[in-house]
Amino acid sequence: MDNAGTTAAGAGARVATGASPAASATTSTNAGASRTGGDEGLRYRNAGNRALVDLIDIPPGRALDCGCGAGDNARLLTQRGWRVTGVTIDPAEGAAAAAHCAAVVLADLTAGLPFAAGEGTPAGDPAPGAAAGPFDLVVLSHVLEHLADPAALLAEARRVLAPGGRIAVALPNVLHYRQRAEFLRGRFEYTETGLMDATHLRFFTVTSARRLVESAGLAIRAQRATGGLPWWRLRDVLPADVLDRADRWALRHRPDLFAGQACFVASPVGPVRVPAQGSGQRRPARPRVPARGAAGTGAPGADPSSAGGR
Repeated sequence: MDNAGTTAAGAGARVATGASPAASATTSTNAGASRTGGDEGLRYRNAGNRALVDLIDIPPGRALDCGCGAGDNARLLTQRGWRVTGVTIDPAEGAAAAAHCAAVVLADLTAGLPFAAGEGTPAGDPAPGAAAGPFDLVVLSHVLEHLADPAALLAEARRVLAPGGRIAVALPNVLHYRQRAEFLRGRFEYTETGLMDATHLRFFTVTSARRLVESAGLAIRAQRATGGLPWWRLRDVLPADVLDRADRWALRHRPDLFAGQACFVASPVGPVRVPAQGSGQRRPARPRVPARGAAGTGAPGADPSSAGGR
């Protein structure tokens, strides 16, 4: 997996899991709204996940940002011509994201996406007040690790996807060399943000993240691992081209060791299979802690657990 982008920012956003503030989704629209107030109360705030956004290979259209947080990824997408609908469970984050989204929906992702069906699925009505699908792009940036059943949300993303659409996924790599060092020291401690974010329910490597995406019936069209070798102070003295070539080699041959996050852009393969009611498929359990997007990785060699949230 190629790095091809050595300054990926963390992918920050509140993941809509846990108890929803309302039984049905509610929507706020951004009709030229401007951001007011500061970032007080927003746990995750950063420059967005540019490494993931850079992989998108289709023209701008309608995008759905699941776990949009304060709108950091929505801002990047909007700057590139996308019309973004954000989904979050946190009203404060929803208010912040409204500055960058055409609409923000307050909803619980463990209950599915409150939008009309997309390609290959039965027609359906969106939840009251929610924007109708389908969407040309569904973004799942540092979201799936907060869910007990990430495959269920990937299936929902396929359901609301338009023909020819893309699903963009970013997941943190729990076996990054810094985290391995902590494990070798006998430390398995949760943190406020980062790879061991206290709201993570599932853990992935670059390899298992790819397997998760492919097992959801998705063909990977572009992929990238961000991170690099542990240069420490040598990064300030060695030539940039030497650093870049070495980082790319490390990420290509040992991504599970040197990557902070894995990014994928994928499209469906074959028809979407919607489980029938009463089919015995277990619904995902609701986590007790409302989850939210975790940190991606900073510059190559940077500690991914020190970056901001989604």
